[in-house]
Amino acid sequence: MNNDITAQELKTKGSQILSKKTKDNQEAFITVHGKKKYAVLTIEKYNSLLEMELETALKDTEKDIKAGKFKITTPEKHIKSLKNV
Repeated sequence: MNNDITAQELKTKGSQILSKKTKDNQEAFITVHGKKKYAVLTIEKYNSLLEMELETALKDTEKDIKAGKFKITTPEKHIKSLKNV
């Protein structure tokens, strides 16, 4: 199934075309001048990707803690160090 949506289709058909193209939890792509420019996801698909991203960040953080790659400091000192970067 072609899940491309032209900018003109989006303008004239709105959410109707988005619903049609993203059925079965598939992505759709909005094209501008024949080139894919934007990706459209169902909220379920978006939430799933966000959850995977957060799980990866949590695993990375747990690895850093186990490896001793962290500092214990006050919020004030942390903010000051960020301003000095």
